[in-house]
Amino acid sequence: MTPTRPEPWPAPLATGPVHARVSVPGSKSVTNRALLLAALSGGEARVSGAPASRDTALMVGALRALGVPVEVDGERVAFAAHDGPHGGGSVDCGLAGTVMRFVPPAAALADGPVAFDGDPRARERPMATVLDALRGLGAVVEGDGLPFTVRGTGSVAGGEVTVDASASSQFVSGLLLSAARYEKGVTVYHDGKPVPSLPHIEMTVAMLREAGVEVDDAEPNTWRVAPGPIRARDWAVEPDLSNAAVFLAAAAVTGGEVTVLGWPAGSTQPGAHVLSVLEQAGCAVSVSADGATVRGPRRLAGIDVDLHESSELTPTVAAVAALADGPSRITGVAHIRGHETDRLAALAAEINGLGGAVTELPDGLEIRPAPLHGGAWGAYADHRMATAGAIIGLRVPGVEIDDVECTSKTMPGFARKWTTALGAAV
Repeated sequence: MTPTRPEPWPAPLATGPVHARVSVPGSKSVTNRALLLAALSGGEARVSGAPASRDTALMVGALRALGVPVEVDGERVAFAAHDGPHGGGSVDCGLAGTVMRFVPPAAALADGPVAFDGDPRARERPMATVLDALRGLGAVVEGDGLPFTVRGTGSVAGGEVTVDASASSQFVSGLLLSAARYEKGVTVYHDGKPVPSLPHIEMTVAMLREAGVEVDDAEPNTWRVAPGPIRARDWAVEPDLSNAAVFLAAAAVTGGEVTVLGWPAGSTQPGAHVLSVLEQAGCAVSVSADGATVRGPRRLAGIDVDLHESSELTPTVAAVAALADGPSRITGVAHIRGHETDRLAALAAEINGLGGAVTELPDGLEIRPAPLHGGAWGAYADHRMATAGAIIGLRVPGVEIDDVECTSKTMPGFARKWTTALGAAV
């Protein structure tokens, strides 16, 4: 039976400056790290502020497949004491990179086989780096990409392993999160082009230390995790700053003012970089105890930015750049061709399809000013592509996004939240 295609969603058009105060769900990146660490602790633990998103549900499902007793009540996730992980289960990774890269090292500790698979696009995403690394640490793995099976024997020797993590920082984070449970711990050496999104590894290291794990990251491209227990504790998840960036962009492109409530005073999330990017575009930016506020300019300036450390912002920044009065250049993001979709090719195709002037670079995009018109916007089942289309739709009449529901990956109910937040401005 052929699945029913969703109805296109007409992106709301702003009739004036957007003025809004919004809250956004918790960080997917923090949540899935906290969930895995809670599961590996073996003790009673709680995670509060977890977004009710697909990625969260997939991680919870993966942990249940490993025999971990976990209960979900809205944005609270509770773990009972247990002696897992256990084998015999099957993990659905969906399109969640944190599930397909973080859970296999934990599954290697199980007492039996664990099968992994995911969405069709997930089968195209690179996995060999982390699976080969697991073999090098003493685990038994069948396959080099989804679907694959980890044949747990109850323990993993651990030790030293060298990887090329230039395609994804998740390769390093995935190995580090379970490393303390390995007999010798784990030392990860990176050998290759610079690792993208290093703040995500810094997030992993910081959370490991909060769970009582000894981590040495003093040497560049080297991370050492000592063997030992992972402390059971309660985790509070801060707002997802990459999702928040989409709402701040609404102020930028309409000359309005948007405050995202609960913006953390300090954060390892790469999404925090959006504030300096919007400043470059001519926005006024301030952060207070209330939140982060962006006031858009009368005319948007072009942007020249390297997003290697915060590549998940690329679709949002590209959408802002497509509406700017000057040329823009985004670089340092070649690796996002391997994300939910080839984001560089997708952004160029969709913006150009609306009359834009975008040229793909080997590691980014050049975006020149051009009059845009309405039309279909492809989301490619990619939540950040869908929200980029919504930003452009604020200024361009008649933009229709083919699959806005894919935003449920990290922001369930986005279409309703977007329309409500924009209020009288649309």
